[in-house]
Amino acid sequence: MVDPENPTWNVSKKLRTHARELRKNSTDAERILWSELRDNRLNGTGFRRQVPIKNYIIDFACHSARLAIELDGGQHYSDKGEQADAARSAVIEARGFKVLRFSNLDVMTNRAGVLETIAAAVAERAPTPTLPRKREREPTIRVEKKQP
Repeated sequence: MVDPENPTWNVSKKLRTHARELRKNSTDAERILWSELRDNRLNGTGFRRQVPIKNYIIDFACHSARLAIELDGGQHYSDKGEQADAARSAVIEARGFKVLRFSNLDVMTNRAGVLETIAAAVAERAPTPTLPRKREREPTIRVEKKQP
């Protein structure tokens, strides 16, 4: 049971405000990918953007599949950037998420490939949805008997 004095979902006001600012000032690659992920457009799967997890804000999250998607610009490919990303990914994975990383260039030039990779990861990790049962009656056929 969750301790009410120290909830795990509690996010600081500062981090929440920063996430809102990032939503307002998204990069071109983030806008392009969001246009494909929003409103359950990717196989009916729901995504959120700029989601705070621990002390980090991930670009996109699918909570049902426990999937975190990060878009990386050029600064992430330095030695220092890669070390910071590895530490960040470790913290996010410790919370039960699988982290997928794509470069901004991948999103801009190979959108279909990026979406295919995301869809495969969601299919692998998401629980199978339960379909509602149909409660319809089967149509009855009336047969009239002729009397002699």
